[in-house]
Amino acid sequence: MAPTAQTKKLPTVPETLLKKRKINAERKAKRVKTFLETKKKLRLKRRLIFKRAEDYVTEYRRKERDEIRLARQARKLGNFYVPAEPKLAFVMRIRGINGVAPKVRKVLQLLRLRQINNGVFVKLNKAIINMLRIAEPYIAWG
Repeated sequence: MAPTAQTKKLPTVPETLLKKRKINAERKAKRVKTFLETKKKLRLKRRLIFKRAEDYVTEYRRKERDEIRLARQARKLGNFYVPAEPKLAFVMRIRGINGVAPKVRKVLQLLRLRQINNGVFVKLNKAIINMLRIAEPYIAWG
């Protein structure tokens, strides 16, 4: 044989191993990319949450200052300032079922207070306040 016709040289690394390395490198690149994207999203989300918290604080500080200002203004003019009543209350059942009158039992059912130590948030309106008065010995609310 002629020296120019060399035999085919086999690769030093098997083809399956090369494929595996390539796939792993692609997976790693994809994982790094998604990690950076999620990190960026979380940073933006954190900023948004912080901004919301700041807005919440400023709103309630402003409301508190308004309440004080209105009370001072009314006092200055010789009037009375009546602050707004709460719109929401937490109601909790504190007594059991023995000897409960039917009307009270119905009110407790309507308020979804079937067991002792159950609690619910309710919007305060005239009807709810009347119901709370009926069930007063069996509940604690505020």
